[in-house]
Amino acid sequence: MTEWIWVTLASALAGFVDAIVGGGGLVLVPALFAAYPGVAPATLFGTNKSASVWGTAWAARLYARRVTLNWSSLGPAMVAAFAGAAFGAWLVTQVSAGSLRKALPFILAAVLVYTLSRKDLGREHAPHRSVSAERGIAILIGGVIGFYDGFFGPGTGSFFVFLLVRSLGYDFLHASASAKLLNVATNVAALAWFVAAGHVMPQVAATMAVANVAGSYVGTHLALKRGAGFVRGVFIVVVSLLILRTGWDAWRL
Repeated sequence: MTEWIWVTLASALAGFVDAIVGGGGLVLVPALFAAYPGVAPATLFGTNKSASVWGTAWAARLYARRVTLNWSSLGPAMVAAFAGAAFGAWLVTQVSAGSLRKALPFILAAVLVYTLSRKDLGREHAPHRSVSAERGIAILIGGVIGFYDGFFGPGTGSFFVFLLVRSLGYDFLHASASAKLLNVATNVAALAWFVAAGHVMPQVAATMAVANVAGSYVGTHLALKRGAGFVRGVFIVVVSLLILRTGWDAWRL
């Protein structure tokens, strides 16, 4: 019972963080590993996805009602993200992700330094690509980061947000809203693999899903109320914590 309460509360917090800028796994995955140390890692990852996909989908729905999204670009990008995640999930069963694990903290550090050095980055929503160029870049982002999510995963939402801001001129609010749609696609693709292999704890996942949606609801409304500057600030905090977490995971003895 104690473990169930712990992961349910963690799921609510994860939904809150994830709805604003991504990175909910930073909260929920360690909580699951701490609460259920004897359960297979694949089952814990599958349970995490089973809960977080609902919160991400709910956040995407709320954002779509309040933020103008470019569906002509995001629709194809979601298809690419799904395909990329499915391929990545298959490939990780064939090869090791060890090298990527060690490189990830440095990649995230470069993202953080770039964001901090560009004080105006993502504060104004000013898409500057042609329709076809934006669609092509969005598809590329969806496919590449979708593959990364299926193959490895940590920081997927943050990578989506950063690339949409940097490559397409989105502000952080529009980028976060768009990233939720892409994340739904990658989560569904990965979850399909976990469910097919039986790597889910259904009872735990069900209560976590409800909590995740509740946290997502609060986080989404806060982001919409406070705007792009607030989302940028949360992005910086989450990426900083991801650097610490992934660095610890990669380099601990």
